[in-house]
Amino acid sequence: MSWLKENGHRLKTAIIDYLIIFIGVNLTALGLVWFLIPNKIAAGGVSGLATVLYYLWGWPVGLVIILVNIPLFFACLFVFGPRFGMKTFFGTVLLAVVVEYWGQIVHPLTLDPLLGSLWGGVLSGVGVGLALRHHGTTGGTDLAAKLLVRFTSLTMGQALLVLDGLVITLAGYVFASVELMLYALISVVVSGKLIDGVLEGFNYSKGVYIISDHSDRIAARIMAELNRGITGLSGRGVYSGQTREILLCVIGRGEEIRLKKLVKEEDPKAFVIITDVHEVVGEGFQGIE
Repeated sequence: MSWLKENGHRLKTAIIDYLIIFIGVNLTALGLVWFLIPNKIAAGGVSGLATVLYYLWGWPVGLVIILVNIPLFFACLFVFGPRFGMKTFFGTVLLAVVVEYWGQIVHPLTLDPLLGSLWGGVLSGVGVGLALRHHGTTGGTDLAAKLLVRFTSLTMGQALLVLDGLVITLAGYVFASVELMLYALISVVVSGKLIDGVLEGFNYSKGVYIISDHSDRIAARIMAELNRGITGLSGRGVYSGQTREILLCVIGRGEEIRLKKLVKEEDPKAFVIITDVHEVVGEGFQGIE
């Protein structure tokens, strides 16, 4: 029974993963068909390259995506091994298919390049984010970037920047338009922010570290007035050699001003570090999935 239960759970998880990847890839395709391709916005990646070749030589976007992505996929499979699995292959092939499918049955929603770059970035970002969140990908320059990182000293971010920059520059040259390059950059930024949001969560909180000689009073007021739990950590100043208690707590974004006012009232000389915290789960926040 335990074997059946365990395998049933794995099957359910796999089905959900493939379903969400399917939805994400379709959103990405609609972002291309509705907004980016009609406005000649080549927002980096293989889809951006496909957009350039579509207007340059009339090559179907889906065909270019598959012709570029499949060799990249097998190159990554050869270099990195079997961990480049079926979900990557599924997303890569599916994007090429659904771009051509949606291109036949829907029409552009706007021919304003600013709106196209913004909403194309939104749909593409959400779509790619959903695919990545469920261990898939839509292929593209992230595959090429992995190879570039393997054989050069570049980081993943630097490799993506180089590859997307080359595509955007090529598009600006082919279309003879600096404006279209700038619109493409807008789309890349919007898409990147949405990908991060989907992966890390939009409803982020604030993590607070407080170092003070009056930590007891500050902790008592935080618990009483903000109704937040606090953890006391032991820390030692390397220069002074003194040991002090460091207060750690997580608060909502709307509570930051109240907390700083509270700390200042108790100890104007307190040292406070406030950082963004994503995916806070547990008591007082969202439940653990």
